Amino acid sequence: MVRQSRPFVVILTRPAEQGARFARDLAARAPDLRQIVSPLMAPEFLPFDLPDRPVSALILTSVTAVQALQRNGGALPARAYCVGARTAAEAQALGLEAQSADGDAEALVRLILSDAPPPPLLHLHGAETRGEIAQRLNSAGLETFSQVIYCQKPQPLADPAIAALRGAEPVFLPVFSPRTAQILADELDRIGAIAPLRFAAISEATAAPLRRFERARLDIAAAPQADAMLAALARLIAAEAEVEPEGPKDYLGSDEE
Repeated sequence: MVRQSRPFVVILTRPAEQGARFARDLAARAPDLRQIVSPLMAPEFLPFDLPDRPVSALILTSVTAVQALQRNGGALPARAYCVGARTAAEAQALGLEAQSADGDAEALVRLILSDAPPPPLLHLHGAETRGEIAQRLNSAGLETFSQVIYCQKPQPLADPAIAALRGAEPVFLPVFSPRTAQILADELDRIGAIAPLRFAAISEATAAPLRRFERARLDIAAAPQADAMLAALARLIAAEAEVEPEGPKDYLGSDEE
């Protein structure tokens, strides 16, 4: 990550726990940046019962789903298919034999179908999810149940974030999910943001709600992972500072929020 003569502002909008991890990684690479933490979603864990019928494996597409499992308790199958490395690491810490697709929903479906586990499977996820994983696996002949176990409640921008966004200096905003992008776009309109906006989006779908800010700069990560997001952020900062960014370091995948 580059160094610059003035402290660029980065607003971190991820849910608190995921945001804290990214903040640590970012601080290690760019200690001169001024970080403002302003989560735009907060998890609400829902009570749930696992199916009476045994399932051969779980499908987990977020760290929050693993946290919900830990809070809920109950007997679990031994295996879990996970969308990314971070979710897999959390699932392993819970005692599951976790396998990571190291990508997105497409990669996860491909992994499961190539592995061909015995049915049924159980996808545990938030109220807002993408990829229609259970539907696609069922269509492919692999019986899969789907269950909502948490929801993410929208949160307003924090006062320090609002102050920065109403200022004259560029503000850098890494955005990790389409829903966060939509909430952020609505919040930027609500507060009347006038600062030059610099978005790093984790995917094309995440970038879509941000494209209405025509004067903003937008960089889309090369992969849906934290290291790629750090690289996208580095490119934006380099363009602002007119210096070349360093190459990315190796970080765990970011996964769904």
